[in-house]
Amino acid sequence: MSDVATVEKLVLKYKALKSEISKVIIGQDEVINQILISIFSGGHSLLIGVPGLAKTLMVNTVAQALGLDFKRIQFTPDLMPSDILGSEILDEKRHFKFMKGPIFANIILADEINRTPPKTQAALLEAMQERSVTIAGHNYKLDLPYFVLATQNPIEQEGTYPLPEAQLDRFMSAINLDYPTFAEEVEVVKSTTSDKEVVVNPLFTAQEIIDFQQVIRRIPVADNVVEYAVEMVNKTRPESDSATNLVKQYVDWGAGPRASQNLILAAKTHAAVQGKFSPDIENVQAVANSILKHRIIKNYKAEAEGITEEQIIKSLF
Repeated sequence: MSDVATVEKLVLKYKALKSEISKVIIGQDEVINQILISIFSGGHSLLIGVPGLAKTLMVNTVAQALGLDFKRIQFTPDLMPSDILGSEILDEKRHFKFMKGPIFANIILADEINRTPPKTQAALLEAMQERSVTIAGHNYKLDLPYFVLATQNPIEQEGTYPLPEAQLDRFMSAINLDYPTFAEEVEVVKSTTSDKEVVVNPLFTAQEIIDFQQVIRRIPVADNVVEYAVEMVNKTRPESDSATNLVKQYVDWGAGPRASQNLILAAKTHAAVQGKFSPDIENVQAVANSILKHRIIKNYKAEAEGITEEQIIKSLF
């Protein structure tokens, strides 16, 4: 099948996927879009929201609709790397046998990743980056496609281990989950307090998703669009000549080259799911917020004056 036909097929399947997910998840359209853009771009996402906004249900529903294997890991202060990666045990014949941990799935929900010590966080992040884990000198490949969605609770910060900037940078996008609107919440309460069973049908195979990811990487991008993305990332760096006034005043550190790569990849996916065969500047702007938000480190002045990352990113346009 040609790349053009594959993109056309992706548009149809993407629409069907959205309607399948909406059987269970009411509203949160933008959040689901951003999660799916991350998956089809081959990246990972960080989901930031208060408890009770159905983060687990959302990821589980997305995994079911994509036809992928899903595991949830609840991160706690006493979780060890072997609890997520797996470990070697002695079997009845006194041979060492590797027991796979929950990290061996296509979609991983790393719940409250900032609750666990850095050693365990690092074990997960190695798997995210390398798509493999090393246990007792043996290297085990993870099944593709592989997608980690980590959640952070922005309220309780006591007894947490915030992810260092270098580790945050491993996530393609940071997605904010807000409260539903009044009408959506009424709908949620009605649907979750009845005995109605909803069946989510798998619409993809793992191989199909890998094929779509490869086609998206092959999508051509005009030089001016690549330059626009790199220019935008450059503007987030306070020491850069092109930095905006807001950046110079309120930002300690800007985004690195990985942000430029992710902006273009996400813009390609954003264009493809809309049936466009090449992204333009509007596609870059549409994904900029989730790609740059967690890569801009604000200073104390920004915190004191209530300047948000969104305001800073808007100034880059």
